[in-house]
Amino acid sequence: MVEVLGFDIGGANTKAAIVRVKNGKLESAKVAVEYFPVWKHPQELNALILRLKNQLVTHEIAALGVTMTAELSDIYATKREGVQQILCCVRQAFPNEQIYVLNTDARMVEFLTAKESPLSVAAANWAATGWLVAQSIKNSVVVDVGSTSASIIPIVNGKVVAKGKTDLDKLMCGELVYTGSLRTNVAAIVHSIPIKDGIAEVSSELFAQSGDAHLVLGNITSRQFTSETADGRGKTFAESLARLARVVCADTEMLTKQEILNMAQYIHDQQVLQVAEGLTKVYNYTKQLTNDKVSIVIAGLGKEFIAKKVAQQLGLTEIVDLANLIPSDAVVATPAFGVALMTASKLEGEKIQWMP
Repeated sequence: MVEVLGFDIGGANTKAAIVRVKNGKLESAKVAVEYFPVWKHPQELNALILRLKNQLVTHEIAALGVTMTAELSDIYATKREGVQQILCCVRQAFPNEQIYVLNTDARMVEFLTAKESPLSVAAANWAATGWLVAQSIKNSVVVDVGSTSASIIPIVNGKVVAKGKTDLDKLMCGELVYTGSLRTNVAAIVHSIPIKDGIAEVSSELFAQSGDAHLVLGNITSRQFTSETADGRGKTFAESLARLARVVCADTEMLTKQEILNMAQYIHDQQVLQVAEGLTKVYNYTKQLTNDKVSIVIAGLGKEFIAKKVAQQLGLTEIVDLANLIPSDAVVATPAFGVALMTASKLEGEKIQWMP
């Protein structure tokens, strides 16, 4: 039996998963998640890693698997610097353990290899999600809508066939759409909004985020609104309405509740269109590589109210929820669970079997 710990170190959220494997089969999985804006507290990243470790680890682990996106944070001068600093924090937290790092070819490489080639492991967490899905569905496109962005991952014949290896590449080919369920500035989603029988240009200030729109529409709960709010106030229905009103330089005395709700719905609809543009590109590319049926696998916090709506809008009917493919406890920390399993598979020399 082996126990492997996996980490997905993000710029805003860090997730960890521990898996216990025996005779090539997953016996158990447990995850932990913490909102942690790394750009505010980079010096505390080591402590965060240790906190998550202590929540999960009760026995000696066989190895550690790591993936990251936090290197994009502007606290680091370059991605290279970010990867190096993050890996140093991981090594400090695990001075004696064997560490493997996920690269953009969906392979776990040794710690020193990752340090020597930092750009090959930067922003690779999508590859873990793709690898997990590929074990169950041979031909699919994954639409994973998280708090910050949407990853669109093509899979053909049981392998991830992403065109893009870097975030820049992915933004250009549609595999990364920078719109998410919580943290996206409304001004990055829409430039104008229909209001009071007219069209209002929006303020470019950070007055409200996508989470405010989804909260008032009932797509998320206050508890699911894990990121900070634009004004530092709370996450009630009324407070989100007030933030949304400011997007058009108004307030809740100038606009009715229904007018603000209409704004929120328009913002939501535009997000769906943004992701649909990316999915159209990736789906068409995937269909060129196979004559078989291509499923759409939906994942992330926005799987129902963004990813599923996108697929339906495009007339795609073969829709699979990621929660049907992996253990339910692992869904909130999919890349961390993925790198833990990939590392266990590397150690065991065989594919690990698991049941959803």
